[in-house]
Amino acid sequence: MRASRGGVRIAAMVGGIALTFGLAACGSEKSDGDSVKDAGTPKAGGAPAGGAIAALQLASKATGEQHSAKVEGTNKMGPGTSTMAGEMDWANGMRANMKVTQSGGPVAGSPLEGKATPVRYTPDAMYMNLGGATGTPGPGGKHWVKYDWDTLAQKAGPAGAFLKDQMQNNNPARSVQLVLATGQVKAVGKESVRGVQATHYSGTVNVADLAKLQSKDLSQKDLSDLQKQLKASGTETETIDLWIDEKDLLVKKREYGKNNNGGFDSTVYYSDYGVNVTVEEPPASDTVGFEELGQ
Repeated sequence: MRASRGGVRIAAMVGGIALTFGLAACGSEKSDGDSVKDAGTPKAGGAPAGGAIAALQLASKATGEQHSAKVEGTNKMGPGTSTMAGEMDWANGMRANMKVTQSGGPVAGSPLEGKATPVRYTPDAMYMNLGGATGTPGPGGKHWVKYDWDTLAQKAGPAGAFLKDQMQNNNPARSVQLVLATGQVKAVGKESVRGVQATHYSGTVNVADLAKLQSKDLSQKDLSDLQKQLKASGTETETIDLWIDEKDLLVKKREYGKNNNGGFDSTVYYSDYGVNVTVEEPPASDTVGFEELGQ
């Protein structure tokens, strides 16, 4: 199969969608926040009596005990913007049903721009229903494009391997753990997040350490190569802001920063922890691999 110009652009969207989904991005301005290392007695809701670190330890535990949630988010990467809404389950690898809408960037001027695209995530792949977004079948008369994580890792090198690792191992609690691992975090104050009272925390991650802190299954060579790619992109540090509610659960996360591509800014909201999530793989007869789009 030979892809159209639009098909090639469609294949390029996977990175933006994954970031919108709530994965940590890379690169931001460094925060000058206080370093909080006191692990005294915390209060409920992340309001620290003994320090932000202690409060986030409670949040890590409480959020880690959850296995599913509803999510909404927006991701800006350079000239492109993605929004998504749906539900996900991370009990045994990532599973999710989403509607993703993109504009600018890789989809600028394509039939997908501004259209809500059904997307399904499994531990092995991501599926985009292009027919569902445009009202007509996609490449080769098939509706679904499959982004297999193994194939993506082979085609995209260390960046693809990192994405595979994240999609198979990530969950909201890891965002809290990532900020904890830096040892550099401050409590900003109490704020309302969509009507829910929450405490706002902020931390900074050096890009040289980011991949190592986040990855679980990457080889040392992949980690080293990924760090080189990120450095070449102009990425230095990433700022991660977390909002923790009175049940010690993560209800909002923002990651933002700068790079040579215009920077990024990703915000995700979590609600309805414990929601039931069922994800079905599309029929193989109605699916085409993303790698075929560029042939």
